[in-house]
Amino acid sequence: MQPERLQNTQTLQQSPVMITGLNHITLAVTHLSTSLEFYCDLLGFRKVHEWENGAYIEAAGLWLCLSLGDVVISGRDYSHIAFSSDQASLLKLRVAFANKKVRCWKENNSEGDSIYFLDPDGHRLEIHVGSLITRMEYLNQSIKK
Repeated sequence: MQPERLQNTQTLQQSPVMITGLNHITLAVTHLSTSLEFYCDLLGFRKVHEWENGAYIEAAGLWLCLSLGDVVISGRDYSHIAFSSDQASLLKLRVAFANKKVRCWKENNSEGDSIYFLDPDGHRLEIHVGSLITRMEYLNQSIKK
């Protein structure tokens, strides 16, 4: 990525507190076994630990906590969690999602191939092929047109 595309770098370097990464995401779920099947069997997460009211799962260094509890989904905004994937895996997931009748919540209309789908409790998720670099390259090309 070229330096002029990272205009906010100085601001980030001067910030008194730096976030070093995403630690974990906790999702409330209504049925632990259904959620484990969805995330582990369908999406490829690995179960790390399970207890009566939850489980820790992991994929590519991303740690999710599935916690039994009340699920409140407003569905009125664009908030969602996007997971990275390669194109071949995304194509396999399209077939698997169709076979499992996974519900989609949005059609992709942005850079990079994506599937926008719901987990069994209605959490909005996305599988995306691309990165911040490819997104910025796309936006920079769009501005030039």
